Amino acid sequence: MKTKKIINDGANAVDEMLEGVLAAHSAKVFALDHSPRSIIARDGARPGKVGMVIGGGSGHEPSFLGFVGKGLADAAAIGNVFASPPPDPIIECTKAVNNGAGVLYMYGNYAGDVMNFDMAAEMVAMDDIEVRTVLTTDDVASAPADQREKRRGVAGNVFVFKAAGAACDKMLSIDECERVARKANDRTFTFGVALAPCSLPQTLKPNFTLGEDEMEVGMGIHGEPGISREQLKPADAITDELMDKILDEMAAPKGDRVAVIVNSLGSTPLMELYIMMRQVKKRLDQAGLELHLSLVGNYCTSLEMAGASITVMHLDDELQEMIDHPCDCAMFRAG
Repeated sequence: MKTKKIINDGANAVDEMLEGVLAAHSAKVFALDHSPRSIIARDGARPGKVGMVIGGGSGHEPSFLGFVGKGLADAAAIGNVFASPPPDPIIECTKAVNNGAGVLYMYGNYAGDVMNFDMAAEMVAMDDIEVRTVLTTDDVASAPADQREKRRGVAGNVFVFKAAGAACDKMLSIDECERVARKANDRTFTFGVALAPCSLPQTLKPNFTLGEDEMEVGMGIHGEPGISREQLKPADAITDELMDKILDEMAAPKGDRVAVIVNSLGSTPLMELYIMMRQVKKRLDQAGLELHLSLVGNYCTSLEMAGASITVMHLDDELQEMIDHPCDCAMFRAG
């Protein structure tokens, strides 16, 4: 069955999207003339500041290019739909934001991204640019807790990038920026559920199948299989299933503070997300946890996939300061 999209040619969808982003947000970002898949913040890199480069495949908007701007990422390298950017735009982003204090690479833990960002880091090292890499691994469904390093990076990217970007904006050293980024990642947990597939612009075909009364618990943002296929449940039961896993692994003492994202995977509307948010707040209250910040909406999508994810960051004073730090990006603003 063919799906419908408002596109011209699937092969041109990413580049035409970027043209639209630049038309809408030219005050915040620009593309390098010689590297149109390298999106750079107009008010980001500056002398003595650690540069921060993020990136990944398209189709997850506002991740990744939406988080480029003052106080967050200085640049994003853009790949094809659900595909890593090649080394060249990563290299050009790195050179554009390097100001002698080093550059921090941050991206989700996927094999293609790791290969291409590592290759870029090796290339820029020849120009004496120091690069540190922190992978996001917040998806609790993708590997056991004792194999955290194998987990995928999903919607928790938002909080981890936010904390690291604030550290860079505060002019901390590259050692400190890397430390904050790793701490933020270690204290961020995401779990999601898919209700219906998405389709790639090039194929216009669903990338997996689900029965009309089924849901996939723990599915990845590229359609990777989850941990179980179950009968569709009411919103409170779905939210409880996700929160049970997150709260159990986070093991936060009563009285601690958290930040939460209730994220649409693409087509799930705000009505349904806020129904979930209602139950998230109840579960946090029952656990004796203080909700410091909540974000509800599209933050890390999977084209038009139906479903949602919940992210919880276990805050301390430092991380709270970092996620409260002002930022002004193309598609995200704080403070």
